[in-house]
Amino acid sequence: MALFGTRRDISTFRGISRELLENVISQNCGYYKVSLTDTEINVYGEGQTKYFIGPVLINCLIERGDYEFKKENFGIDVDRPITFRFMKYHLEQANVVPEAGDAIMYNESFYQVDGVNENQFIVGKNNDYSYENGLENFGDSYSIILTTHLTSPDLLGIKQSRL
Repeated sequence: MALFGTRRDISTFRGISRELLENVISQNCGYYKVSLTDTEINVYGEGQTKYFIGPVLINCLIERGDYEFKKENFGIDVDRPITFRFMKYHLEQANVVPEAGDAIMYNESFYQVDGVNENQFIVGKNNDYSYENGLENFGDSYSIILTTHLTSPDLLGIKQSRL
């Protein structure tokens, strides 16, 4: 039987992390979720035009990469990898399940999600996949990390408008 990682411990970790993300760091991004019901796909499962739901404003921790400039046949191509780190609690409150292909707006730029990693667990346990009886109330999935790349809103089909 485990001693640490109970619901009470998880509530303490979550409270401290929420206060840090919401009141101290205070970084936000707009999350656009792909609407699968509105997006038409062809026989290969590809969507020519995507439709998005959102944006939903979510607190996160952002790790910005450097701009990368690549010389292409048609000029210079600009890319910037960014890693967005979300508390799973914030995504659950916003009713968002991140997937590859979703879009994130940060500092008037759009980033498309390449990868979704959910591998940070409190005390190393995920209560959803407990192989031992009695451990289903210990541990929890803590955060979701998204790797993204800079993209054009025209490629996503998102139109920017002024107020």
